[in-house]
Amino acid sequence: MAIRNAIVALDFDGTVVTHAYPNIGNDIGAVPVLRELLDNGCRLILYTMRSGKLLDDALAWFKRNDIPLYAVNENPTQKEWTSSPKVHADLYIDDSGLGCPLKFADGVKRPFVNWVKVRQQLVADGFLD
Repeated sequence: MAIRNAIVALDFDGTVVTHAYPNIGNDIGAVPVLRELLDNGCRLILYTMRSGKLLDDALAWFKRNDIPLYAVNENPTQKEWTSSPKVHADLYIDDSGLGCPLKFADGVKRPFVNWVKVRQQLVADGFLD
């Protein structure tokens, strides 16, 4: 039985797509796993350094991939119990996070999240069945 209704904060560049900033990187397998999380009632927060048009481009990526976001760079419910600007989440997935499984590919300068291994970890940790 998976953990339901978790809040998951996601980075964008190098996490849901390859690094190509300021452009949008290539697909790295995040979409099916993000959909599984949504199907388990998880709420996704985009937690990114992108702003302005570059943020709009990232939001358009989520829309094109039919992945609804709970929020962007904030957790709306935490205002009830803290004034901290740090986004509260039950889980953070970020290519710069210590221990996040990364993948290297020919022709790609920086490593990016390995979603096959992330999914395995999400199952092991109870976020997915």
